[in-house]
Amino acid sequence: MRCPRCELSHIKKNGRTHYSKQNHACLNCGRQFVADAHRIDETTRALVKKLLLERLSLRGICRVLEVSLTWLLQFIDELYAHLPDDLGVQSVSPDRAIEMFCLEVQADELWSFVGCKANKQWLWLALDPCSRQVLAFYVGDRSRDSARELWLRLPASYRKYATFSTDDWEAYRGIIPPAQHQVCPKGSGQTNAIERFNCTLRQRVSRLVRQTLSFSKKLANHIGAIKFFICHYNQEVIRQP
Repeated sequence: MRCPRCELSHIKKNGRTHYSKQNHACLNCGRQFVADAHRIDETTRALVKKLLLERLSLRGICRVLEVSLTWLLQFIDELYAHLPDDLGVQSVSPDRAIEMFCLEVQADELWSFVGCKANKQWLWLALDPCSRQVLAFYVGDRSRDSARELWLRLPASYRKYATFSTDDWEAYRGIIPPAQHQVCPKGSGQTNAIERFNCTLRQRVSRLVRQTLSFSKKLANHIGAIKFFICHYNQEVIRQP
């Protein structure tokens, strides 16, 4: 028997796991492991990533793929930690400086919760209706501070040149420059793209469904699941002709 990390045989018994299996510890590097443990192959890991993009609960994924919830939680922690902060947005080419004056952004807020419905978490979104890419998002309350966080996460070219279409929520005032801000009443059709994306989010991310048992217990996992889907969505949009 060898340590799976350093591959040395200097090991000792180290109690039992909560599954009643014999646990071992490496005397060289301190790694704890179970002999002949079930290793998750790359095919299963890739399938987990696909299932995380569908409206399935974590326990549902465990049942389908026969993996433990402990392993799945550790896997998604690592997955979410390595997501790009720019959400995979394809930047505007510098050669298109004239067209940058025609940039448009639609922004909206989406209600969600973590732990219980009393703990409301608003998802702020900014989307380019032409490229259909999600430019930025922020999870917080519905105050002006959250609107400012969304604004600061936008690419600099959009903050400087884009026209922003939003609803009449007061938090946007004072954050978006008045010359770039266009308030759109309900039914005007000028925020259809972001409203449609809100529907896509609720259909694909189970944590955002209003009546659901798949809600997040940790804010970090809530944000990570949303970010994971948005990064995947942006990549799919870029690939489409």
